[in-house]
This record gives sequence, C-alpha cells and structure tokens, in this order.
Amino acid sequence: MRTRAQLHGHPIHPMLVTLPIGLWVYSLICDLVSMSVSNGARWSEMAFYTMAGGVAGALLAAIPGFMDYLGLRNRQVRKIATTHMILNLVITVLYVFNLGMRIGDPESVSSENVLLSGIGLVVLAAAGWLGGSLVYRHGVAVTADGADNVRDFATHDKNDLAA
Repeated sequence: MRTRAQLHGHPIHPMLVTLPIGLWVYSLICDLVSMSVSNGARWSEMAFYTMAGGVAGALLAAIPGFMDYLGLRNRQVRKIATTHMILNLVITVLYVFNLGMRIGDPESVSSENVLLSGIGLVVLAAAGWLGGSLVYRHGVAVTADGADNVRDFATHDKNDLAA
C-alpha cells in the first residue's frame, strides 16, 4: 500500500517519528543523570526542553501519520493503526502532563517525573511495535517498487539460505 503523505516517494511519518523517540529517551537519561549528580539542575533543564521538543515532534509526526491512517481500507490493518494512534496520543498526553508538572521549575525533577517518562517509554515501545507491524507485516507505506530484489525470510525454505 502506498502512503498518502510522502516526499519524493518516501513516507514522511517514519522520518519524523525519530524526533520524539530520540528526544524522549534522551530526556529520561537527562533526568536520571540529574538525580544522580549533586548539582543536576542543568540536566533537569535539558530534560525539560528535550521533552518539549519530543511533544512538538510527536505532533508534527502525527500529521502525516493521520493522513496515512485515512487511506487505510483493510479492517484488520485499520484496527492495528487505530491502537497505534491511540497509544501515541496517550504517550503525548503523558509527556504534556509531565511538562506541566515542571513548568514552574524546569530545573527540578522528581521521582514522579521519572516514573511518567518511564511509563511513556514503555508505551512508546508498544506503539512502535505496532507501527513496525503495520509496515513489515501488512505492507503499509510499502510499494512494490523493487519487489523482485526483496526476499521474504518469514516464508523461506531452509534450502534458500544455502543459495
């Protein structure tokens, strides 16, 4: 299935999801460093801003993702995509809430902030798993261009590996 939101034949959503993923993982790392050093205010402040950047990146990635979602016709695929979308919305709300807890003092971090970030990353892993399933199992945003050069290892015969 070809994606609706593309740039020169490349799907936009997968390009953009790397922003919130990377920024949210880094924000948790910054929080953990902040809590483990004596003067961690700079690390906590960095966590705040990378978290905010992750929220902005998630909202940006959601636009082409939703455009692709609207083009889905297969019922099973649409159900998976709906779950993927809901999980990503929940994650974004978690991080917005986490930011709201820090808004008055971005240089401080609490164990509740770290817990929210940890939960967010666990849910993010589940949402990413579903996104991968949409692409690699159901062919969402994958075209037949070059299909002759791609081998389906899920259905290979043991003798194929020797070739």
